Amino acid sequence: MKSRPVDREILALAVPALGALVAEPLFLLVDSALVGHLGAVPLAGLGLASAVLQTIVGLMVFLAYGTTPAVARRLGAGDRPGAISLGVDGTWLATGLGLLLGVIGFFAAPVLVGAFGAAPDVTAQASAYLRIAMVGLPAMLIVYAATGLLRGLQDTRTPLVVAVCGFAANAGLNVLFIYGLRLGVRGSALGTDVAQWAMVVAYVAVIVRRARAERDEHGERASLAPHLHGVMGVAGAGWWLLIRTAALRAALLFATWAATRLGSTELAGWQVAMTVFNTLAFALDALAIAAQALIGHGLGSADVPRVRAVLRRCLEWGIGAGIVLGAFVLVLSPWLGHAFTSDPRVLAVLPLAVALIAVAAPLDGYVFVLDGVLIGAGDARYLALTGIVNLACFVPFAVLVAHFDGAAWAGLGWLAAAFAFVYLGARALTLGLRARTPRWLVTGT
Repeated sequence: MKSRPVDREILALAVPALGALVAEPLFLLVDSALVGHLGAVPLAGLGLASAVLQTIVGLMVFLAYGTTPAVARRLGAGDRPGAISLGVDGTWLATGLGLLLGVIGFFAAPVLVGAFGAAPDVTAQASAYLRIAMVGLPAMLIVYAATGLLRGLQDTRTPLVVAVCGFAANAGLNVLFIYGLRLGVRGSALGTDVAQWAMVVAYVAVIVRRARAERDEHGERASLAPHLHGVMGVAGAGWWLLIRTAALRAALLFATWAATRLGSTELAGWQVAMTVFNTLAFALDALAIAAQALIGHGLGSADVPRVRAVLRRCLEWGIGAGIVLGAFVLVLSPWLGHAFTSDPRVLAVLPLAVALIAVAAPLDGYVFVLDGVLIGAGDARYLALTGIVNLACFVPFAVLVAHFDGAAWAGLGWLAAAFAFVYLGARALTLGLRARTPRWLVTGT
């Protein structure tokens, strides 16, 4: 009975967050499904380009994950206008970083994808996609920051609406550009760009309305102008999260590198396997988002018993959801590849890798929830340092797999097993040890 109020709080945030989070990998699902039917080479090119793009965007995840708990703590302390202003500063930071990285990425695209050493035709497809995708990079980062602001305000419904509309637009535009206008892989990138910028317009409208509606104790409205102190504060707080995310993205890049060494067929298969993993991850991460917002709010209001209750229930929900989702994917693993490609070579290597990703889903739920709890508590330094340790555990296994000289399906299976159990297992151990201590329970703003 005591758990019911906590469950209601968790589900009120997690259910809408689930829809919004799943919409992000659905961008990739649509891209993979539509491009996959063009052939193995375009699909492999999309895999390379996606690995680079997701690495750049993923490194900037602190724009959301740093903003959410900071805004939530300020809200928990009773300063709603100050919470909005803090989130707006994060959005300005995202705009500047997005423009800078977009320009650099546009010109560096051939070098970035060429570093993987893939076949020339695969590299050409990846470079074409990545250059166009860089036009939408600022929009992706702005969406991150704006989403973090609203989550910190305990609002996950608005991001859900924006994400669903963005997904629908992305799907329709990709069909038009890829097949209607015969733009191939370039059309996939262009459709996603247009959808992302439309989402920015929607978020800006919502944030402006919220800021104008809030006044502090002196009657002053929440500020929409950037403040150097606030912008630098968001950047400084995100430094450790940047290192944590860099270690995570490095593990994903090492896995993609290993798949590239195995061959174009395995690389195409790894793109599909990672698309399935990302879909599971974002679905389970809904609970981590709820944990971030609720943990930050609880620590801001110095309610430690509530924080501990949120931790316990989020873990129970995370593991349970992982069991259900993993079982569903496991049952579908022999046939799931047909949704992404018709290439018989790629279809032959997929079932084992997808099944292993499915079996690890309960472990994913445990890891993602604890990660969200410690982010919500502002324990980013620990996450950064242990992230490096976790990466060091995985790299030797990725190197061994890259030199595997057996059947294609077995090589991809070994890679999936190393990622799902060695890397995520190391994360589970380091996160679990921290959660058992009181060091992350720091109250106040």
